[in-house]
Amino acid sequence: MASINYAGLNHLALVTNDMDKTVRFYRDVLQMPLVGTTGNRDEGYPHRHYFLSIGRGASIAFFEWQDVELPGRKDSGIPASGIQFDHVSIGVGSDDDLEALRKRLSDFGSDVSEVVDHGLVRSVYATDPNGISIEFSVSARDLDAEPWFDDAKPVPAVQQSQAS
Repeated sequence: MASINYAGLNHLALVTNDMDKTVRFYRDVLQMPLVGTTGNRDEGYPHRHYFLSIGRGASIAFFEWQDVELPGRKDSGIPASGIQFDHVSIGVGSDDDLEALRKRLSDFGSDVSEVVDHGLVRSVYATDPNGISIEFSVSARDLDAEPWFDDAKPVPAVQQSQAS
C-alpha cells in the first residue's frame, strides 16, 4: 500500500461572533493577508467564512456566527474541563520575526508572553479577540529530518515503535 504524502496544514477553521474585529486583529495587527471570503448567499444560512494566509498555502479561517457565545480566556497548555481545542501554533521564519510579532502584539495591547524556549521551538503566546489562544513559533530543528523523542515515560505505542 502506498504511503500518503501529507502536504501540511491547508486551513484551520475557527469561530467568531465578530468578523470585523477578527479581521482587524489578524490582518492589521498580525499582518496576515485576507485571501478569501464567502458567505451570506442563502437566506436560511446566514454566515461568513473568511480565510487569512499563514503562508505556504495554509490559512486560518473563521466562520462568523453572530449569536455564538465565545469561550473565556484560557492559558495555552493548561487543561480546562473536558476535551477541547487547546491552541493553534503558527510558524514564523526567524527569531527576529518572532520578536517583531511579540512587539506588535504588545503595542496593540494584547496580553503576550515573553519568548519561551521549549527546546524544539521558541514561542510567544497571545490571545485573539475571540479568546482563542495563539502560539507563534520558530522551529529549532527539522522534525521530519531529525525526530525528537524526549518523554521520559512514553506511552506503550511509542515504546513499541522505538524498540523496533
